[in-house]
Amino acid sequence: MANIKSAKKRVLTAERNRLRNVAFKTSIKTAVKKVLELAKADDKDALNSAMSRAYQLCDKAVSKGILHKNTAARKKSRLTKAVNKLQVK
Repeated sequence: MANIKSAKKRVLTAERNRLRNVAFKTSIKTAVKKVLELAKADDKDALNSAMSRAYQLCDKAVSKGILHKNTAARKKSRLTKAVNKLQVK
């Protein structure tokens, strides 16, 4: 642990931010799983709203600095390709 007071504060702040970032990334993963489950079903409206929510979470993560913009774009692209692949079958 650091000896300087400001360094101790930074350690606490970094841990708080890390926990927030982990929680946000987990919510993105959950949203993606929900979209993939709905893609196997036939409910188009629920699928569209879930997909919109997943996109929204990715974009919000970019604006908050949790994800890099290319990472979010890659996640959205892969999600779209997976949904299209599941719907063809």
